[in-house]
Amino acid sequence: MRIYAHLTQSQRYQISALKQMGHSQIEIANLLRVHKSTVSRELKRNTGGNGYQPRQAHRKALCRRKGKVSPRIPTSTWILVEKYLKEDWSPEQISGWLNLNKDIRISHESIYQYALTQN
Repeated sequence: MRIYAHLTQSQRYQISALKQMGHSQIEIANLLRVHKSTVSRELKRNTGGNGYQPRQAHRKALCRRKGKVSPRIPTSTWILVEKYLKEDWSPEQISGWLNLNKDIRISHESIYQYALTQN
């Protein structure tokens, strides 16, 4: 069984070379030990007027991945945390109050770490 993983830059160059040599998508997938749909999606997503460009494909993949990263704890929650820290509440008190009154789950450890980075 194959485990999902992002394609590496090296694999993208291998896809390009194997494609130029005339290998099918299934052959390329087998040689790279990835699922055939991974190769199919990669080529469909990144083939343009100049064909498949592995360097550009890798750059685009990194940008897509970077664009999807979102903070686990929203800014609005940190604003509330700051408000109560300024009122001398302990991180344990803030965590408990947010959980009970706002249905926001944030650990007191996260609040401690946040407070350390703000000073």
